[in-house]
Amino acid sequence: MLDAYEPGRARFFASPTRTLLAHGVRAEVPHGTAPLVQRVTETLDAQLLAGHAAPVVIGAVPFDPTAPAALAVPEAVRWAPPLAEDPLIALPAAAPAAARWDIRPVPEPAVYGAAVAEAVRRMKRGDFSKVVLARTLELRSDRDLDLPALLQRLARRDPSGYTFAVPSAPGRTLLGASPELLVARRGRTLVANPLAGSTPRSADLAEDVRRAAALLQSEKDLHEHAVVVDAVREALAPFARTLDVPARPTLVRTAAMWHLSTTVTGELADPAVSALELAAALQPTPAVCGTPTDVARDVITELEPFDRGAYTGMVGWGDARGDGEWVVTIRCAEAEGRTLRLFAGAGVVEQSSPEAETAETGAKFRTFLDAVGADQQEAGR
Repeated sequence: MLDAYEPGRARFFASPTRTLLAHGVRAEVPHGTAPLVQRVTETLDAQLLAGHAAPVVIGAVPFDPTAPAALAVPEAVRWAPPLAEDPLIALPAAAPAAARWDIRPVPEPAVYGAAVAEAVRRMKRGDFSKVVLARTLELRSDRDLDLPALLQRLARRDPSGYTFAVPSAPGRTLLGASPELLVARRGRTLVANPLAGSTPRSADLAEDVRRAAALLQSEKDLHEHAVVVDAVREALAPFARTLDVPARPTLVRTAAMWHLSTTVTGELADPAVSALELAAALQPTPAVCGTPTDVARDVITELEPFDRGAYTGMVGWGDARGDGEWVVTIRCAEAEGRTLRLFAGAGVVEQSSPEAETAETGAKFRTFLDAVGADQQEAGR
């Protein structure tokens, strides 16, 4: 199904449990003042009443909850096992075609560093305890973008992660390879996998192991992770009959980064609660916004000189039974014409330094810079 993806006509989502390819649009979830969960439920119920069996909604929800979501019920959906179960996924993808890229950071690394310093100054004053500040790279190619080839490289780079390509606005496609599951629901079982605290991978094996071990012992990163896990526990507790939250995080690796990871599992008290309702209760977590949430949102609006759009929102699918998978929209880019807009953020706490957070965002850009063959020197590393 990875080979069958067609930009503009298809929606692709792959997870460690399944692969989904959808074509066409039977209905779109309307924008409005009613809660998103209600609008999605009404859209799926209307499809059931019209005689369409097992309707599914798929797409992206932006970081700003008041902005329009890009969710649709497709005309046809194909399901397959996870990509990691296909032995051919281990074969390398074709190298990126030679292209000249014009790369523009927004903001410039020095300006981003100054924003981190300002956030740290306010935290030391006691205004808030954490904020996630992001920056972007705007890449413009001298040729048309080959989105199917780009999706292939993203999927083959991390086949056990969450790979997606969905329309995000007219003429725009959201692509990514997120490592972070916001929440999944299957029957009464729920799973969340918050990530917070990270360090770049190294090509040298000994150094890579050293970095992973240091991350597990990092007081700053363990504190940042604990804040996120506590927020996830607090958000899910009202819905859960049981909730298992491990006492210490483990490590998750992608091709570019090590992350501190905690897998939270539980049983729903009410089987009528959908995966999307759980996701809406969780989003945004401190891993992509900060804490307290309202203050962190205001700081983001003030210090980030761009609109996040779909970045740090959620992307995934849900069905009429309430099952679904929703992923945090990170390690992503928006494609429009010959332009790719890349996003990366870092969790800023009182112990943060502008240099370290700028380097972390630079490392996170590697997922897409490698996938398109662009020069990494422009990432501000």
